Amino acid sequence: MATTRMSMAKALNAGLRKAMEQDPRVVLMGEDIGKLGGVFRVTDGLQKDFGEDRVMDTPLAESGIIGTAVGLAFRGYRPVCEIQFDGFIYPAFDQIVSQVAKLHYRSQGNVKMPLTIRVPFGGGIGAVEHHSESPEAYFAHTAGLRVVACADSDDAYGMLQQAIASDDPVLFFEPKRLYQHKGDVDLDRALTSREPLHQARIARTGTDLTVAAYGPVVGTALAAAEAAAEDGVSIEVVDLRTLSPVDFDTLEQSVLRTGRLVVTHEAAVFMGMGAEIAARITERCFYHLEAPVLRVGGFHLPYPASKLEEHHLPDLDRLLHATDRVLAY
Repeated sequence: MATTRMSMAKALNAGLRKAMEQDPRVVLMGEDIGKLGGVFRVTDGLQKDFGEDRVMDTPLAESGIIGTAVGLAFRGYRPVCEIQFDGFIYPAFDQIVSQVAKLHYRSQGNVKMPLTIRVPFGGGIGAVEHHSESPEAYFAHTAGLRVVACADSDDAYGMLQQAIASDDPVLFFEPKRLYQHKGDVDLDRALTSREPLHQARIARTGTDLTVAAYGPVVGTALAAAEAAAEDGVSIEVVDLRTLSPVDFDTLEQSVLRTGRLVVTHEAAVFMGMGAEIAARITERCFYHLEAPVLRVGGFHLPYPASKLEEHHLPDLDRLLHATDRVLAY
């Protein structure tokens, strides 16, 4: 299997390019995605190669971007919208929740909504509020949407193409602090041979404890597993990949093997994805759990100034502290 080493941003660019080459109905929309190539350069060069009719710079109006994309989807296109920063998605909330998520059901299945919304999310870049948000739980709570989060370059490349090919609306969360992290990407692997978009992935096998993570903290979970191994502790890491629907079957099978679970994400612990996952696994695996399910995440407050960012984000020490507590039962 031949692979190419590239950053996540380059992998996403390659995924967009391939989708556009294969399907002329794929069009891109967003703020500064054309001539500039996007703030993070994910769409660099695409307008030059595909033209302004397929890579469209838009006004700074997120509600208008999504509303226009809904109309394009009605007309048979497959629009891919970029929300420049995570916190900018809130003006589009009504369009996403009231229209994008509901039109298929409102039409009794007659209307498809093949719309992908790319959202750079999370912290780690020294930015401030509205530029470092983790709003994924809002949308995972909304029926009618698929919500996914990639964690490495290869998944970014494959999952984005799968999202664009889906007839369902997909919120595609990209961990912005990993945009320049490089990984091996199989550019020739067929989408049909990749894990389905809704399937979790065992990123590392283990026997003593399961850590479930997604997006930017999958790397933190893997680092924790590596550190724990030096003390003779075997941690299994599950990369959830999809947040709605969650692949509870894969996660349950892991917890049945290990008997323990820690869930981690950048978003606030209060009412975050980890709360639902902890509840569901407790319901499904109660008699097999050796300890309570613990959560590690951000604090329940607005995103802090950059000087406090490292104290706000879940890190290796906080995650290892949680694994130690679970293993102490």
